[in-house]
Amino acid sequence: MAKVAESVAVGAPPGTVWEIVSDLDGEPAYWKGTKSVKNVSCEGNTVRREITIAFRNKKCMQTVRLHPPDRIDFEFTGGIIKGSKTVTLAADGGGTMLTAEWDIRLGGMMGMFSGAITGHIKEGTRQALKAIKGEAEGREP
Repeated sequence: MAKVAESVAVGAPPGTVWEIVSDLDGEPAYWKGTKSVKNVSCEGNTVRREITIAFRNKKCMQTVRLHPPDRIDFEFTGGIIKGSKTVTLAADGGGTMLTAEWDIRLGGMMGMFSGAITGHIKEGTRQALKAIKGEAEGREP
């Protein structure tokens, strides 16, 4: 099991941050481990999709549930990753505390590399949160 939790304080209101993180099609712009996204179905605030991850262009299935205005649950349902990622937003003074938490395991032979992959997920999460922070703060007047 790989558990990763990272947070960043964003100098923008939660609504601005929510606009960015809830744009599921734009996810590869921030999360470099996600190369592409293909939506399979959408029903209300639930999206089923196929993502291509950076590791050997492997495909994974996800069910994404949006809980406006402060949480998105990503459930990995097929492929080499099993488990979840949760992105939460909390008002923090005049800004937002943005947090991403992973609780995943790798299937098949990939399980042997979970220590190294955990480090990549941690670093990728830091980079994603920093990029989202920069985008959100850049939108503020």
